[in-house]
Amino acid sequence: MNNTAFALALAGVAAFPALAQAREITLQTTLKEYRGNEAYLAIYVTDAEGSYQRTLWVAGKKAKYYKHLRDWARAGNKAAEYDGLTGASVGSGETLEVVVELEDALIDAGYQVRIDTAVEDKRDNRAEITVPLTGQATEARGSSTGYVDSFRYQF
Repeated sequence: MNNTAFALALAGVAAFPALAQAREITLQTTLKEYRGNEAYLAIYVTDAEGSYQRTLWVAGKKAKYYKHLRDWARAGNKAAEYDGLTGASVGSGETLEVVVELEDALIDAGYQVRIDTAVEDKRDNRAEITVPLTGQATEARGSSTGYVDSFRYQF
């Protein structure tokens, strides 16, 4: 093995632990009581400027309705990226709780958790919830016009 190949291999091994470091984060979203179909939600991470970084969870299995989760859908997500990060839509007054892995590098680094919501034949809500991604448990209340009553996360 030449010196260049050895150096590249060593750099890859040194970088691997940094890439692999992640924490479990519990996301809990409670919807308000409303009339109508179940809600679709996209829970995702953006940088401080609002640029999409990655999907944490999508509630609602029919991809044809994802276009109504406007900011998240506009990011040009590919199904392979959120495959395995989807579940059933969420009904009026229900609570969605999921546990996902999140890279340590995103925590306390200016990133945000956002939630887009949509209900068939009703209003779509872009970034209905926007909270900073910090190492401390965080809770937020939904807007008066949206479907989310409360959202919180904890490690």
